[in-house]
Formats: sequence, structure tokens, C-alpha cells
Amino acid sequence: MMKSEYRLGIDAGGTFTDFVLADREGQVRLYKALSTPQDPTLAIRNGLALIAEDLGVPAEQVVSNCDLCINGTTVGLNALIQHKGAKAGLICTAGHEDSLEIRLGHKEDGYRYDPEYPPATMLVPRYLRKGIRERILSDGSIREPLNEDDVRAACEAFKAEGVETVAISFVWSVLHPAHEARAGQIVREMMPGVILTLGSELYPQVREYTRTSTAVVNAYLAPIMKRYVAAVDAYFQGLGAKQPVRYYQSNGGLAIGQAMTDRSVYAINSGPASAPAAGLYVCEPFGKTDVITVDMGGTSFDITLTKDGSTNINKNIDFLRYRIGVPMIQVETLGAGGGSIGWIDEMGLMQMGPQSAGSDPGPACYGQGGKLPTVSDANIVLGYLNPDGLVGGRLPLDAGKAREAVKTHLADPLGMSVERAAYGMFTIVNANMVNGIRRVTVERGYDPRDFVLVGAGGATAAHITALADAMGIDTIVLPKLASGLCAFGQIISDVKYNYMATAPLRLDNAAAYARIDELFGQIEAQGMAHLKTDGFHKKDTRTQRSLDMRYVGQVHECTVEIDTFKVDAKSIAKVIEAFHRRHEQLYTYAEPHSTVEVVNIESTVYGLVDKPERMIIGHGATPEKALKGHRDAVFSADGKRVKTPIYDGTPLGAGATIKGPAVIEEVTTTIVIEPGWTARLNESGSYLITRDHKKGA
Repeated sequence: MMKSEYRLGIDAGGTFTDFVLADREGQVRLYKALSTPQDPTLAIRNGLALIAEDLGVPAEQVVSNCDLCINGTTVGLNALIQHKGAKAGLICTAGHEDSLEIRLGHKEDGYRYDPEYPPATMLVPRYLRKGIRERILSDGSIREPLNEDDVRAACEAFKAEGVETVAISFVWSVLHPAHEARAGQIVREMMPGVILTLGSELYPQVREYTRTSTAVVNAYLAPIMKRYVAAVDAYFQGLGAKQPVRYYQSNGGLAIGQAMTDRSVYAINSGPASAPAAGLYVCEPFGKTDVITVDMGGTSFDITLTKDGSTNINKNIDFLRYRIGVPMIQVETLGAGGGSIGWIDEMGLMQMGPQSAGSDPGPACYGQGGKLPTVSDANIVLGYLNPDGLVGGRLPLDAGKAREAVKTHLADPLGMSVERAAYGMFTIVNANMVNGIRRVTVERGYDPRDFVLVGAGGATAAHITALADAMGIDTIVLPKLASGLCAFGQIISDVKYNYMATAPLRLDNAAAYARIDELFGQIEAQGMAHLKTDGFHKKDTRTQRSLDMRYVGQVHECTVEIDTFKVDAKSIAKVIEAFHRRHEQLYTYAEPHSTVEVVNIESTVYGLVDKPERMIIGHGATPEKALKGHRDAVFSADGKRVKTPIYDGTPLGAGATIKGPAVIEEVTTTIVIEPGWTARLNESGSYLITRDHKKGA
């Protein structure tokens, strides 16, 4: 049970910022405000004003009665995308100043053999990468002591250039971090206001390039996140918040603001990382644990996959062309949202996105100056969206401007009707999204037909049955909270921290087992101390372990999860057997007679947060009583309009069943039920949408 009256989740997207407020009785309210990229805290103020107006109490009273206020933000992601991070410097081992550009000798997968693919923009320019004479060997011994004069010279150069954040990453520092620690002391003495990132602390794992790149990304974003966290914390403290604001991390858990400043790299995928938790939650009443969650907002389309209740975690990947080693929820993102712009390429073919109208000026139908045709404009022309407005009428729409944009820029140049052009836009953006879903399913060995499709985001519901139909998926779960599902995912998530250590050990001797057990004990002690500072008692915590393992002689390793037992000669057999199984699952073969070695270990510690009561919908209006009228809508490429019933989703009660074609208008999303599909409202507040031929659903 929640300790206070409310819990608040805030998810800042490219177009809208979503607010989910849950109370102790399980009632959940959803609000939306236009995002304000120039000042993200302004959108928070606007959203809290909506909440205060709806509840009839001051914003101060709402915030002071919240046990947790949780913020998922795109600030770090946007800074990385737009290359608007802080001016950063890098201190590294002499001779390794160019490792960021060498990139292990190749480009990212997919472009490795493309000679015209441009190099990535360096977050730290060459003149701000300073080599320091020092050297640790692979056995942890010192070959060359740290030259402190080199570090001081680097600091003088950084001060002259106005550097405000510094990353330090030395070769093999994970085996002997003393050089990095001493260099850090010197930097703090000479540059007391600088933000410092030590690679051996942030990412204490083998792989020098990955560690250096991760440290640089963290340093690049740290001042941005520090200013953002300070502004948000101060704002909520001013409103009387009794608990520190929690921030959502890309690893799928919560953290306090100081942790997000120190570990800013964890803020990159802050928003969509909560989608898997929310997807599993809404599927629980239906007994489903194989879930694909798709989130179509105003700017992007995010996809996550959960198999048997476990969500894929990425480590050591190229994200936006920068190698990041820390664990991140695996999110496939593409430029396909309600604001995605339709255009004609040089071959005379219609294309959709990835460029977006965003929230300013927005789609043409917003009436805020946008002139180009977007997905939202197409959905108005097709009869899917209510021309009277979105978000309960707070965002009025101009159907005439939507139609004119499609006609001027697409229909007339291509010599077709406005309806056919709009349906073409709808079909192409759906195909783009289907290709993204295939990348996380088919291309990774999963059959999408074995999964439930969960709809999140304000724009998804208009496309969800078309996406499922294209993928051969028979079952859709679409919650009434779909447009704010990521914000909802935040309020049901736990605090989560990852702790790592490098352990290059062959699993063929007792000393190796003892060392692994010792390292697990050390890093988990750090985690528990962190959670204690966070206010958690040991009974409210749990720990999850994993090891990066490989056969001796292999270059790459795979991650194996294990339970929290004592690692010794008896238990190590279970670990090795788990590795053989995992290796066979990934690569279709195992080598049981080959020697196995560990490269890195990791412990994830959780602070378990009380969850709100589950929302329950009672009996309400029947579909006949919720019928608002009819609207002509298009469901085929010929542009033919079909008289389609429009239902008000707000009064519908549990058990209400609606057959397609139909449109259900919820306050913050519009659900299009195409012909051949049936939606049934479950008491948990989610629509179960199934193909008509599927029996027993």
C-alpha cells in the first residue's frame, strides 16, 4: 500500500509530456501537456496546473501528498542527438588519445563496408584529449608510474579552454585504479568546479574503448543533467515535496537525482525504458508474459520485447553512434510518430519521416503554423481522429488545414485524391513501424505471432490493429492509459542500481571461485550501502547476479544470469552448465569439454517500492449508450469512405464489446478498430482486442 495519498509519474516526450497520478484506492488519472524543450520544467509546471485544476486543490497540496514524484526525461537523449552537451576534456593513457576515433578499427554494424558513411562527431575534440604518461599491464602491475606533471598540464589546458567536465580513462585501470584515482584528485584540486567521471568507477569492466567511450558520454551529459536535476528538485522542493524526486534510468529502474548526475549515461533512454514494466503489468490479468510493447508518440516510435517475463538488456552497444557499455533496456527507436512528415522523394515516391513537426509548429491540424502533412493530418482526413480536438478538447484541431496540407504537398503532385494520399501516408508509416517490430522479433529469432502486442503512446491506438494484422499477431492489449503508459510504468517500478567488476579468471581452480565470490560480496556491499542511504531496509531489497563468460580463446562473451549463492567448487558446476545452455541458445552449439572463463561480473540491486492498487473498472454504459454518432472513415487503399460508429470510451463499463469497424474515443487517445477485429473492455482498464476468427479469447 502507498504511504501517502498520491504517486506521480512524469514522462517527457518530444511532443507531449505525460502525467500519471495514482491514489491509494487504485484510481489513476492521466494528463498531457505540450513539451517545452527550451525549458523542460515549464511543461512540468503546466502539467501540475492541469492536475490542480482537475482535483480542485493547489499543486502544492498534490505534491506534498505524494510519496514519490518520478521523472522520465529526454534531456540527456536530446543533448546527445543534437550534440548540445557540455564542453568536455579527456585524460587518457599516452598513445590512446585516438581510440575514440579508431573505434576498434571498424564502423558500426550495417555500415562497416560503406566507404561513404561519414565518421561520427566526436564528443571530445582531438585538442581536448590529453595523453598522460603512465601504464598498467594486463596483470595489474605498474610498468610506468603516473606522471603527475602531465595531469597538471592537462588541467591548465582545460582551464584555458573553459572545459566544465572531464573524463579519465586509463588502460587496464580496472585492475589497478590507483592511477585514475590520483589523477582525479589532481583534477579536483586544480579545477574544483569541474564534474569528474572516472572510467574505472563508472564502468569497471574489461574493454578499454568501451570504458573510455562510456566515460566520455557520461562526462558530456553530466553538466546538462546536473542543471536539469537541480531545477526539477528545486521546483518540487518549493512545492513542499517530502521525498526527493526519483528519476527513471535506462536500465529500467529509479534513482535519486545525485545518482543521475554522477551516472548521466543512465539517463539516455530514460522515457521508453519503463514501457516493458508497464506492458507486463497490463498483461498480467490475461496471463501473458510474452509481450511486444509499442509506443507511438508525436515524434518517435519505440519498441521493446519481453519474453517469459524478462526484458532484453543491451550492454556494450553503439547507441546514436557512441559505444556505451552500461546496461540499458533494449529499445528499438525510429522516427515514426503523429508528427512524422510526409514527402515525395527524387524518384517521385511518397515517404514518411523520420523528420517530425514536433510540438512546435506541430502538424498542420494543430493550427500553430505547421504547413506540412503529418500522420496526424492523415488520420484526420481518414476520419479516425475527432476534428473537434484531442486531449478532451484541450487541443483543438483544424480539419481544413489538415486536408489542405495533404492535398497541396502529396495528393496534387501525385495525381490522386486526398483520401488515397492520406491512406498512403497511413500505410507507409505502418510499414516503417512493422519493419522496426521485425528487427526486435524475426531478426532475433522470435516469431511475433507468439506475442501479445501492447499499445502505448497517444498515437499508437489509431494504428494498432493495422500493425497487428501486418505482423500476424492475433491479440492486442490496449489500456485506457495507453497514451501515458510509460509514465505509468515509472510509478510501478523499483529503485535499481548496477554494480560491476572485472574478473578475468578461468573456471578451473578454487582460487578463481573464491575470487569471484569475494568480488560479488564487495560490489553488493556497495549496492546495499547505496540503498540504505536511499532509505531502504534490507528486507525491502533484492539482488540479481550475472557473469560475462566465454570459452578460452573466444573474443566475445555472453551474459549468464545466476542466483545469489556462494560461488565455490560445488556451485560453479551450475554456473558452467548455465553458460553452455546460453551459448547454445545464442549460437546453436556448445563445447562442454572446453575450458570456460569469466571476464566480468555484475550485480543488480533493487530497492522494492510499494505498488499502487490495481485499477478496477466496474459496470458502466453499454456500447449502445456510449455511441456518440457516426463518422465517415477510410479503411482501404481505394479511399472509399465507410459510415463508422464512434463511441465515447469514458463511460464504458467492464465487459463492453465493440466490433470493427469502429472508433473509440478515450480522453487522451483514439482507438481505431479495423474491420475483422473486436474490442472487449476488461475490468483492469484495458481493451482486449482480438481477431474475429480467434476463438475463446
